[in-house]
Formats: sequence, C-alpha cells, structure tokens
Amino acid sequence: MKVFKEEQRFTQTWLMVIMGFSLVVPLALIIREFLKEKSDFSLGGFLGVVGVLIVSIVPIFLCKLTTKINETGILYQFFPFHFKTKQITWQEIEKAYVRTYDPIGDYGGWGLKGGAFWNSKNGKAINVSGDIGIQLELKNGKKLLIGTQKKAAAESVLNTYQLKIN
Repeated sequence: MKVFKEEQRFTQTWLMVIMGFSLVVPLALIIREFLKEKSDFSLGGFLGVVGVLIVSIVPIFLCKLTTKINETGILYQFFPFHFKTKQITWQEIEKAYVRTYDPIGDYGGWGLKGGAFWNSKNGKAINVSGDIGIQLELKNGKKLLIGTQKKAAAESVLNTYQLKIN
C-alpha cells in the first residue's frame, strides 16, 4: 500500500516581506502619533489598533494545507478553513493527475480559490505556493486542484491507484 503525505504552509520570502511591511509601516505611524505631545490616542486606543493589526496578519501564518493519498482516496484539509479532513473516494473521481497550472490566471492566486468568483470552468483550487497541483475531475462534474510541492511522489502514488478510478 502506497501513501502520499504532504503538509504545506505559507513560507514564501516575498509574502513575509509584504506582511512585514503591512505590519511595520502602520505600526510606526501609530507609534509616532501616540508619542506626540498632544496625541488624541489613549493607551487603550493605541493597544486596540495594534491588536487589530496583529490579529489581521497572524491568520496567514496559521494556514496549513495537508494532503494524503491512500487506498481509500484523497484526503485534504486547509486549516483554518476546514476544521475536519475532507475525503474524496476513488469511486467519486473520474480523473486524477498532476499538472502545471497558472495560479493567478487560472484561479486568482493562492489559498482557497476559484468557484463562482474566478474562472469557474477551472473549478476550485486549494494551494499554498508554486504552480504544480493534483487535478481532480469528479464524476459529478466538479473540479478540484490541490497544490503540491512533491510532483514525482504524487504522480507515483496516483499511478498506483489509477485502477481504483472507475
């Protein structure tokens, strides 16, 4: 029995730089305003704004995409959007293969993407980085792409279970 397991998080350098600026620049402006002699900021207001800034940025670092492929099917979870692991059984899948895609052009970027808001013919995508994904075409007509950084391992395990796809 072959099993594929992968965990991914948002760890791209460019993302860290953007998030850093998104936190540091407003924080510097708020601190400057708070430290002025005749500031309108109370300590409570200052702490509240700093708290909102931090709470708005921290969730991106909590995101984790977990993928598992085994003899029963494909399991995935994109925490914190999915609290429970979702499973797609081999009987529900029409086609499963690894492919290269355009994250921005096909799905509007990275994260939980697609559906009604962006190029719905491509279906939905759950991805964290890169441009390689496990493409699932389901028997109910829906499509789901799950991003992967382990192309060869994913292809190998999918080839093992191709006979289970009816």
